[in-house]
Parts: sequence; structure tokens; C-alpha cells
Amino acid sequence: MREAMSKPANIDDGFFPERAAGGFTRIDGTVQFYTRVNALIEPEMTVVDLGAGRGAISESGAKVHRALCDLRGKAKNVIGVDVDRAVLDNPIVNEARVYDGRVMPLNDQSVDLIVADNTFEHIQDPTLFASEIYRVLKPDGWLCARTPHLYSALVLAASVIPNRQHASALRHIQPTRQAQDTFPTTYKLNSRRALNQHFPSRTWDKHSFTWSPEPAYHFNSSIIYGFFLLYQYIKQPLFGGEVLMIFMRKKAG
Repeated sequence: MREAMSKPANIDDGFFPERAAGGFTRIDGTVQFYTRVNALIEPEMTVVDLGAGRGAISESGAKVHRALCDLRGKAKNVIGVDVDRAVLDNPIVNEARVYDGRVMPLNDQSVDLIVADNTFEHIQDPTLFASEIYRVLKPDGWLCARTPHLYSALVLAASVIPNRQHASALRHIQPTRQAQDTFPTTYKLNSRRALNQHFPSRTWDKHSFTWSPEPAYHFNSSIIYGFFLLYQYIKQPLFGGEVLMIFMRKKAG
């Protein structure tokens, strides 16, 4: 009798066999982003995790994700800042502060590096937000952000689903995503044009790029997953990647 074929433990495994060696793929967006963040951090720095939330990344099944995203001990102080009080229970920050969404609870020019991972897409007032980032960063301080590109498949799909239905939709589209980690989106800072408007070159040195990681929204279907991989492969050289990897340095003087 023929043995039944076992399905991969994770849908990525069928497309990226290297995932079995360490738990990540060759195009892993978290590894790509946080490797560069780690390369910028110095031991004397004060680092802010902006939009830190409850620290969901600390629950990743990939050891490399947990190691890269936990910045404690790599910098002098890691401060988690979020509008959600869940940040007070974040296990991978040294201290936590609740943010009213307008004025960041940080002193002027007190921060060496800001990490904003999947935060820009939720910003309601980008002008105020950008001015607050500029205010709290020291001269030569770094802003490091990862966010979906405005013209990514994810954002285009999300634009036809009302915010109030995102949590229920994600249960089918991305089965591993928890409802408590889903927040309303605005996508006001998710294009190069918007970034140039709110973070002008006269005050910022820019070193950003786009990236296409593994498809995250696939209904747990290998056919849909493969389609999005092909779409990203064709799209990247023509129109850029699915994700904005933002690395900007505040100019001194």
C-alpha cells in the first residue's frame, strides 16, 4: 500500500528547503531587517522600540528571530513605546512607556536609534509623527523602520477590506496571526513619495530599499503561496519589493 505523503510542517518548507536549517528562509524579512538594525547598534546607545506592543516577536518559533529582535544587552537601554498598554508587559524591553499617539514620552534629542517594525502603516498624522521622531532623535541618530509598500499586494488587498473586518479576514488569510496583534491601518507613510515629504533630504540622510520576503497572506494554500512568490519575483526588478526597509539618519547641524 502506498504511504500517504506528509505535508510540510510550515507552508514555507515546501518552497524553501533551507528553512529546516535554522528556521528561516533565504529571503526572510525579519532577518534582513534586524540584521541591519543590529549592525547599527552600539553598547552606549539608547534605543526606542516604537510600536513595541506586547513583544509578539519574542514568541517566534525561529531562534534567530528571537535573538535578533531582542536588543537588550546590545544597547545601554531599550525603551518600548506604544499606544497600547500591552507594552507594559513586553518581555524584551528594559522599560516601557505608553504613548498618547501625539507627543512621544521621550525627551528632546535623547534617543540614538528608533526601531519601528510594522508601525508606519498605522500612523494617523504623519506630519506630527515625523516631527516627534526628529525631536527625540539625537543628531546622527538612526530611524529604522519596516512597513508594507503602498503598492504591495498586501496593501492593495487590504484597501478593499474595511478596517473593522481585518481581524476576521486575517484568521483565514494568515492563520498564524493573532487578532490581538491586528490594528487599524492608514498607509499614509508607505511610499517613497510620502517618506520624502515628511522626512526631507535637507534633514535626513537616506539609505532605504525595498524587499520581498516570503508571502505572509496565503490562506494556507501552497497554490496561492506559489502564485505570490512568482508575482514578487516578476515585480521586484520592475516596481520594487513588497516591503519598505527604511534606514534614515538625522543630519547633524
